[in-house]
Amino acid sequence: MKLNRRNFMKSGALSLGGLAASQPSFAGNAKHKLPHFAPKAKSIIYLCQSGGPSHIDLFDYHPEMKKLHGTELPDSVRQGQRVTGMTAGQKSFPVCAPIKEFKQRGQCGTWVSELLPYTANIVDDITVIKSMHTEAINHDPGITFLNTGSQIPGRPSLGAWMSYGLGNLNKNMPAYNILLSQGNGKKPGQPIFSRLWGSGFLPSVHQGVQLRSTGDPILYLQNPKGITRSSRRSMLNSLKTLNEMYYKNSQDPEVITRTEQYEMAYRMQESAPEIADISKEPESTFQLYGEEARKPGTYAYNCLMARRMIERGIRMVQLFHRGWDQHGSLQKDLPAQCLDTDQASAALVTDLKQRGLLDETMVVWGGEFGRSVYSQGKLGNGRDHHGKCFSMWAAGGGFKAGQSYGQTDEYAYNIVESPVSVHDLNATILHNLGIDHERFTFPFQGLDNKLTGVDHASVIADLLS
Repeated sequence: MKLNRRNFMKSGALSLGGLAASQPSFAGNAKHKLPHFAPKAKSIIYLCQSGGPSHIDLFDYHPEMKKLHGTELPDSVRQGQRVTGMTAGQKSFPVCAPIKEFKQRGQCGTWVSELLPYTANIVDDITVIKSMHTEAINHDPGITFLNTGSQIPGRPSLGAWMSYGLGNLNKNMPAYNILLSQGNGKKPGQPIFSRLWGSGFLPSVHQGVQLRSTGDPILYLQNPKGITRSSRRSMLNSLKTLNEMYYKNSQDPEVITRTEQYEMAYRMQESAPEIADISKEPESTFQLYGEEARKPGTYAYNCLMARRMIERGIRMVQLFHRGWDQHGSLQKDLPAQCLDTDQASAALVTDLKQRGLLDETMVVWGGEFGRSVYSQGKLGNGRDHHGKCFSMWAAGGGFKAGQSYGQTDEYAYNIVESPVSVHDLNATILHNLGIDHERFTFPFQGLDNKLTGVDHASVIADLLS
């Protein structure tokens, strides 16, 4: 066997990657097969709201905040915590109360803003986590941390870990699929990088695959003119033979990955267009999701695509929707952003429940952090980033329904009860998939790396059904 220095060094950490690619049900750390215990969920839909939704205006209700409107945020509340460069120079930090009224909804009585009337109708099916916190204060490290468990770019994403550990339920589509959207007529917002769904040090077969909203779902999926499906099959067979010969000499697991991806692309030539074809969806679907669900590239359309993928056994679908970064024009832009996303997010939960899929599918909604209670600039203009506390919600697949978890102070600035870190949330998500996050590792650079990092992380038992 011929091994150059590069491949010898890789073999120690990555030799099992080929095994993971060819035998998806086998746990790549080789310590035990996955799942570790009986799972409650098979799949996850992650509704990633890029930019930082304002927990103060959406979920984290404090009746006394109206009286605090316009007053100075006390130093005793700020506690010397750092703020971004956008507000660090402000001489005043005036408290800005929620821009819309809140009401208690459902049998559980969860408080929800009038900005989210459709989400308000599903509160008995979701858990609102009001005590999330993160290490990051700016967008790029924040959304990187949310998706990979590290602020440092290059680590594997949650979906890549899922694909690596549990494999795929649908051999004709990737285990991990990505859909992007942004509000109609709005500025692009914070950039979304493909490394957010990357595989990092895991074999690259586990990285997410972005599906396009217009034209072919995947570029170059169609055969060129003059190439038939049978001739494509013959070419791939020959290429596979050559790759197997090369792998025997190189022992490079990426050769196996390349072969697997060629085969996947071949199968996707039939499966991807079928998933994207919504022509047979009944009219009731568009009444539920809204008319925007007819338009490829919208958030509503992507929510519908997520349901169609889950129906077909795909492990993870992640939607990234940009536009939540309201540093200014809060009164105008936040309602518009809610209008883009509220109906479809709620419809997805309702649709999964009607089809009997919610019990085995987790739905997670949230962004990289929240927003500040104080105004950026003049009172009511906008809100800065805030990572010390923010809100997310989760439904289905092992999550308890109909509860509000955690508590913040009267300024929605600090957590006073039941904190939940990003690592805690990821540990809980893995638990619902039947995975012990402490035992789910991959050897890289001399460490047994985990999605939940080296710091202490806990499964939040009170979030479990």
